[in-house]
Amino acid sequence: MRQVLRSEKKFLVRVDEMLRQSHKLSQLLHEDGHNGVDGYLIRSLYFDTEYDGDFFDKEFGLEVRRKLRLRLYDPQGEYAILEMKQKEGERQRKRSLRLGREDAEHLACGDYSPLLRCGEDFALECYALMRSRCYRPRAVVAYRRRAFVARENNIRITFDHQIDATESCFDLFDPGLLMNPVLDRSMAVLEVKYNGFLLSYIRQMLNCIDKSELSVSKYAMARHLSYHPNL
Repeated sequence: MRQVLRSEKKFLVRVDEMLRQSHKLSQLLHEDGHNGVDGYLIRSLYFDTEYDGDFFDKEFGLEVRRKLRLRLYDPQGEYAILEMKQKEGERQRKRSLRLGREDAEHLACGDYSPLLRCGEDFALECYALMRSRCYRPRAVVAYRRRAFVARENNIRITFDHQIDATESCFDLFDPGLLMNPVLDRSMAVLEVKYNGFLLSYIRQMLNCIDKSELSVSKYAMARHLSYHPNL
């Protein structure tokens, strides 16, 4: 089990702004080794309670809330990562556990029994939570990410774009999974993640970016069409 505790800020930016700032960041920070020319793929399957409690906790702005998801970086790969994110005020606690493909496929079908065989306290906690609160697969979200890292303070800056989602199929490993855009293709999400404080030169650079603060999550974007079909 891996755990990180950090602060996170999210902003909405234009794609042309993303491209400009990515060029600057590549000269100031370390690029994520997976970036490539167009970033790298992230695909996540989100779970929620029978009555979508986690979604509504986010919608209502509760200070203490959680998200449960399975995440992968290659639909043809042999593993996925089970993650639980818990927000407490300004801080985010994220715990994660790597699962083999077969076990992850069981979870994606609503069978959480593989967690009982992991031998990890975190896996047992997730199993108890998902069974007692009737968690079910709810939405798959996929996007491209470019990431930059300042190793001095474990600062991570990411740009996420081409954000797509589906609520009709939960086959996380299907390379041809059909999804629909949930964010205008001309926009991207900028996330700033850090421990303790931002280094001053990074704060100054971020202050120069044309951006607006974003409160909605990618999971919420995926679910909005269900609850607000006229948007």
